[in-house]
Amino acid sequence: MTTILIKGLGLIGSSLALGIKQGHPGVRIIGIDQDAASLSYARQQGIIDVSAPNLAAVAGDADVIILAGPVDVIVADLHQLATLTLKAGVLVTDVGSTKQVVMRAGHALQQQGVSFIGGHPMAGSHKSGVTAGRANLFENAFYFLVPGRTDQAAVERLQVWLQATHVKWLTVTAMQHDRIVGQLSHLPHIVAAALVDQTQVALADSPLGLRLAAGGFKSITRIASSDPTMWAAILMTNAELITNQLQDYIDQLIRIKTAISAHDQPVLHDFFATAKVTRDHLGPERLGGLPNFYDLFLNVPDQVGAIADVTRRLAQAQLSIVNIHILEIREDVDGVLQLTFSDLKTQTQAASLLTDAGYQIARRN
Repeated sequence: MTTILIKGLGLIGSSLALGIKQGHPGVRIIGIDQDAASLSYARQQGIIDVSAPNLAAVAGDADVIILAGPVDVIVADLHQLATLTLKAGVLVTDVGSTKQVVMRAGHALQQQGVSFIGGHPMAGSHKSGVTAGRANLFENAFYFLVPGRTDQAAVERLQVWLQATHVKWLTVTAMQHDRIVGQLSHLPHIVAAALVDQTQVALADSPLGLRLAAGGFKSITRIASSDPTMWAAILMTNAELITNQLQDYIDQLIRIKTAISAHDQPVLHDFFATAKVTRDHLGPERLGGLPNFYDLFLNVPDQVGAIADVTRRLAQAQLSIVNIHILEIREDVDGVLQLTFSDLKTQTQAASLLTDAGYQIARRN
């Protein structure tokens, strides 16, 4: 019987456990977590088969080891694993949100001939902890793999173990990963939080203040609601890259500030025009073979049951939605509903279905 050890039974770790059990019901899963209540719940719900107190007690029994804690804990775990006697052929991976620091920590394992593969599933939820885990959490989500020196055969083994998660695999280097998530995830979180904080101060003397915040403001600051402890820790593990990216962003703001002060309309026009062209072309046709999502932007009336009607029609046609997002909410004005699908065929079928039902497609990507 194959034994899989998962250290860290939060949202990601428990969801991976459920996904593995769904695809490979015969495996034995050992769970480690610092929270006794989480371990108890995981055992009771069949997420894991047995629990263990620490890595040293059970790492040598595992065929696959998944490290699913925060990045600083993952780094410490990798250093510890390098000192332990592990089973021949063991496969070690992690789910950390930054990869250069993790891959450096895993170097000692790889030098010993252990197959270590850095990983990062780009999925999450507004809920956290073991009780929020679900087998389909990662469906159609991007899952970064950073093999380093580990061979392709080991990568394929990991993909087989996680095949029931139905993710979209992307193999990258650690530097590529950290640059991408730094620019597309870490920097936007900083910008969103800064805008919310600055707006709170700027409108502190206004009786209405943030009560009027809606539409565009809420859309671009949504991610400012993320967990502050987690994000403070994430930025510490990608500090050099994110400070460089943040400085580039600051320089851009300064250029625009200067243009506004100088009433330089051509510069301002070019600024918005360039951004519009880039944003309007964030579609699959520009991404080559990269696995991507397909969006429909749908005008929906501001009335009770409008969104429910859209989702009901899609469900009856058995068209699966990857994600749904309300981009604009204003009284007495049509809202914009962003529907995301995993493939072009489903998007096309949905567009035809909703158009026939009288809905207006504002745009598709």
